[in-house]
Amino acid sequence: MKITNNFNLPSAFVNFVRDGKYSKGNADISVTTLIDSPRIRLMKERHEGELVTDAVDMIWPLFGTAVHHILEHSDNHDAITMEERLFADIHGWILSGAIDHQEVLDNGTVQISDYKVTSAWSVIFGKKEWEYQQNCYAWLVENAATATNFGREVSGIRIVAILRDWNRRKAMMEQDYPQSPIVTVDLPLWSREEREEYVSNRIIAHQEAQIAFDLDGTLPLCSDEDQWKREDKWAVTKRGNKRANKLCDTEEEANQVAADLAESTGHKYAIDVRPGERTRCENNYCSVAEFCEQFRGEA
Repeated sequence: MKITNNFNLPSAFVNFVRDGKYSKGNADISVTTLIDSPRIRLMKERHEGELVTDAVDMIWPLFGTAVHHILEHSDNHDAITMEERLFADIHGWILSGAIDHQEVLDNGTVQISDYKVTSAWSVIFGKKEWEYQQNCYAWLVENAATATNFGREVSGIRIVAILRDWNRRKAMMEQDYPQSPIVTVDLPLWSREEREEYVSNRIIAHQEAQIAFDLDGTLPLCSDEDQWKREDKWAVTKRGNKRANKLCDTEEEANQVAADLAESTGHKYAIDVRPGERTRCENNYCSVAEFCEQFRGEA
């Protein structure tokens, strides 16, 4: 990957990016990659030498690294395990994951916490990938022979979110806004069977994608979820106007709205579908979008 410095940041920032401290260890795949698109994983490998990132884009990962470094040295007693990387074999692949914080509770079960430097909106709207990731970590604690707490039951998973854009005034004025710049988000803990099934299915999906790619270069398609696709909307617009009178979730709803408006106003209304935006692809959240035939509509 090529590192640029288009904003002339001090060399320390550029060196942080170049150091590339993240590693999945001696594993075939990490939890972070497991829950993501097989297509994106394979495309990153294919285009590794062509990818470009600017040092300024790594500012928030820098904050995250600093937070992890500080907190892992701030909570030290026998019931706590900090920054443990675990490994487990499943279907012939080694899966790894680094867990920020494990605490053995009084009842002997384990509570997993993960620190995230993120935005307030992530807490307000939630992130499904947090649930996937933490349930995979729970599977690792209960199944990885390398785990300090191997075999213990996991009873809770949560995110400790440090909100980089928290606004005190919004917290005072809006009841639904996070009331503190640090928020603990409890996540749904799946059953053991559900965790086993999810990890197994994701490993198989990546393995099958790898086999097809190795054989003839075939890449699987990203799902709507992989692309962070928003739902399609149906716009009801007065004929001759550009701005919609209303956006509807279904075509049936749009037809009813158009009929009601026509009856009450005497004007004619048109209905057109507005495809949901593929947020990840279209807003530069995917590092390989520029190489992607699916994004360009060629796959």
